[in-house]
Amino acid sequence: MRRDLDGGAGGVCDGYLRAIWNAAGSAALPADVAWLGAGSLPSIFPVTDLAAAAVGAAGLAVAELIGQRHGSLPAVAVDRRLASFWFDTSLRPVGWKLPPARDPVTGDYAAADGWIRLHANAPHHRDAILRVLGCHGSHDSVAQAVAAWNALDLENAIVEAKGCAAQMRTQEAWAAHPQGAAVSIEPLLWRTPASAAPAPTWAGPPARPLQGVRVLDLTRIIAGPVATRFLAGYGAEVLRLDPPAWDEPVAAPELTLGKRCGRIDLRSTEGRRLFRQLLRDADVLVHGYRSDALGALGFDAEQRRRINPGLVDVSLDAYGWTGPWKARRGFDSLVQMSCGIADAGMRKLGRDKPTPLPVQALDHTTGYLLATAAIRGLTERVRTGCGGEFRASLARTAALLVQGVANADAAPLAPEARDDCTMPSEMTAWGRARRVKAPLTVAGAPMAWDIPAGPLGASQASWRA
Repeated sequence: MRRDLDGGAGGVCDGYLRAIWNAAGSAALPADVAWLGAGSLPSIFPVTDLAAAAVGAAGLAVAELIGQRHGSLPAVAVDRRLASFWFDTSLRPVGWKLPPARDPVTGDYAAADGWIRLHANAPHHRDAILRVLGCHGSHDSVAQAVAAWNALDLENAIVEAKGCAAQMRTQEAWAAHPQGAAVSIEPLLWRTPASAAPAPTWAGPPARPLQGVRVLDLTRIIAGPVATRFLAGYGAEVLRLDPPAWDEPVAAPELTLGKRCGRIDLRSTEGRRLFRQLLRDADVLVHGYRSDALGALGFDAEQRRRINPGLVDVSLDAYGWTGPWKARRGFDSLVQMSCGIADAGMRKLGRDKPTPLPVQALDHTTGYLLATAAIRGLTERVRTGCGGEFRASLARTAALLVQGVANADAAPLAPEARDDCTMPSEMTAWGRARRVKAPLTVAGAPMAWDIPAGPLGASQASWRA
């Protein structure tokens, strides 16, 4: 059942914050978060409030860990305006440009009876779409082919071909859909406790509370990398592992900040041996494989726990962990189409085409949810010796977003100014860039990254000595 979330006297930000913190395992906030900055992103949903709350929850988790380790809980503040910018991009190239963000096939198309979104940024997903449609890879040829299909039939055909597509549904249709109904009763974060294990060996100082924590990152665009970028910002050693030949030319400069990036072929015997070794020595695993994928490779949740009893195991998927779509491929923009967000934007703003959120808020919010879960899991390890498992999904994050009521009179965000970015510039592997200043302040523990953004596969798949 839907419950509008107005946040009481503290506003929508506080309401979202309480919902996230409760999902991560505590009924009461350890401290208040100070909300700074003014204005909101243009949306019929309170996207800026959700952005600030998600960042704030991760900040509270950092503060709680510092308090557990060192006895004093630092103050936490979030700049709503800067959080809104980070939910888009934080990177500002200096003297160079990023490649186009999307493949020409990716986009919204008018089918015979409605709208459908095709996601073709990965080559194998693009190939699946073109096989089903039987056309060339230009936007016009795809549009012509899509127009001959009913949206639901095309969605089913592309998904069956192992591609990615989503029919635009209303919120009411999603609520009545078996997957929407399943997601509506899922928790925002699934939490499974684990048995006690040997005490962790890391003990980061208050200024770098995650120093010494090893994070194994098996995620790709966008939520998982947002989570591990956050963990790196507080000192964690993040090792990202991608399959051979996988690349993200647009996302890598944004999302590899603070990480070492190696490659691994989990389909090979040697790759599985290496992964087992890396997993054994990790403190946190963050993975975004479909719910059945790691199990098919011999690394289901029970096996991961055998390999590393103290592991904080954090995972995400697109459409939820129960229901008929629990293993369906998906991305933020597709989930927005499926669950009624794009339709609601179109209708309420009087547009003639799908109108999604102004940023990929489901991805970014879920990323900070995962970071919150990971850090709270580490705090529990310090407190009790137990790790644990956490799971989140983009579809369940969407259900949280639409509970909020946007302020129709909210002022727009002030335009970005030069002072909003860091100086001096960061030397990425592609050239100099500036970053929007961190939206989060944890007193005495600045968010900072020791490694500049770099290409995938540039490092060895090993922990630092």
